[in-house]
Amino acid sequence: MTSADLILMADRIHTLAPGPQPTAIAVTGATVTALGDRADARDWRGPRTEIVDLGSATITPGLVDGHAHPVMGLSMTRGTDLSGVRTREELTKALRAAAVPPGGWLQGFGLDPNAFEGAPITHAPLVEALGPDVPVFLVMFDAHSALVSPRALEIAGITGPREFASGASVVCDPQGRPTGHLLEWEAAMVVHEMLPADAPGDRRARLRDLMARMAASGLTAANAMDFGLDSLELFRALEDDGELPLRWRCAPFVMPGDGLDRVVEQQRLSGRRWRVDGAKFMIDGTIDGGTAWLDEPDSHGESTACLWPDPAEYAAAATCLAGHGIPLVTHAIGDAGIRFVLDTVAGLPRPRVPHRIEHLETMPTELVARFAAVDVTASMQPTHCTHYTRADHTDNWSRRLGKQRADRAFRARDLRERGARLVLGSDWPIAPFDPRGIIAAARLRRPAGSPDVEPILPGQALTARMALEGYTTQAAAAAGRAGGGRIVPGCPADLSVFGLDPLTAGADEFAESPVPLTVVAGTITHRA
Repeated sequence: MTSADLILMADRIHTLAPGPQPTAIAVTGATVTALGDRADARDWRGPRTEIVDLGSATITPGLVDGHAHPVMGLSMTRGTDLSGVRTREELTKALRAAAVPPGGWLQGFGLDPNAFEGAPITHAPLVEALGPDVPVFLVMFDAHSALVSPRALEIAGITGPREFASGASVVCDPQGRPTGHLLEWEAAMVVHEMLPADAPGDRRARLRDLMARMAASGLTAANAMDFGLDSLELFRALEDDGELPLRWRCAPFVMPGDGLDRVVEQQRLSGRRWRVDGAKFMIDGTIDGGTAWLDEPDSHGESTACLWPDPAEYAAAATCLAGHGIPLVTHAIGDAGIRFVLDTVAGLPRPRVPHRIEHLETMPTELVARFAAVDVTASMQPTHCTHYTRADHTDNWSRRLGKQRADRAFRARDLRERGARLVLGSDWPIAPFDPRGIIAAARLRRPAGSPDVEPILPGQALTARMALEGYTTQAAAAAGRAGGGRIVPGCPADLSVFGLDPLTAGADEFAESPVPLTVVAGTITHRA
């Protein structure tokens, strides 16, 4: 065999393929070319071979985040991080402590509706903290709504209700006055467009830093669930500077009223480590915001409608794009939305890459069983469950749904046991991207490192192997690479290395595991 460019050795290598467990891997170019033990490595080396003995570490197939927003996330994470705010008093203190440039905007992100302690979400705390004259734009934690100040409403010319092509809305009080709560991004963008723009160089630097941190957590690839704004310019600019530290598979948004020709044309776009391959729809919004699509209203009388004012238009757009061979990705959180998407996709030709449904927060058993039957990928984010809901149902999400529907939450184990293809991911910036914490949450049904927190529906916990497969073999199958996500000769040399074994270490311990090395296409993209 040709001399290897890179040889990795470790006490444990989980190939996730049948056969003996090797302790050495040969990589030539971007491909795994041989497996064996440490003694075999002598036959693979040449004068330019780099040899890395990782000792007691564990090598796995490269981890793939099933759902992230790298470029939109840059716009959604500006200003003060409010993700740690738990009460209205804490919100007021955080706003007063934030730096506001003279005459400028105060921006923030990650605000949990539970901080309002059951009270309506309005701009009252913003006025209490800063007065009425400071323009404020806060992205709520789910990124499907925003909270803005009276001055921000004034700057954007919002004085009452508005009509939108989607199910977005400006929340108003009984007198028709805006409360500052803007539901869904079509409404939020009216104010967002008034914000000062980031310098292009700053955005490139932030995206480069994000990717480096993702690689340092063990990620080798991710699915970007958008490809708008300046995505094309950013990806091209970063590749002009060198190789991306991870691969990206991108799906542009399709919203009500959008033309479809743009999405078809975008499928031709690609770089060395990124490509456009899919179309991202939303059939509903969020349960926390009252914009999900449920069979029955929530406790506020909300979440009763599709995000598309005419659901038939979604079905028509999905059918058109599927006819071009484009794999569909649809955000569907409520039971009615999930059912409608399954019904729609069931009537479409089977594509080269399976269609997907994202989030799947509450659904009855009859829908769980349909994923395998229709061959639709289920995509879930375990930390949405463990970070934002509670086992005693005292959180906003659970109170809105009521016990019966909250007890159908995030049915990951049921999906796997009924034969569904289940991929896991973060939905960054909605939740942290670190796969170690997400794998732990999938196993524990509570946040990693919080043993005092009661697990949420522990019967839905995944095994350690299932959780790892959600980032490897299942993720590969979801991208149309049957047999991928394994370490075998001929496969891409995308490899993740952990100080602890994800299959045998305790979940809390694995969440803190060192990451000595990450390899993408045969190149070391992170070295501790």
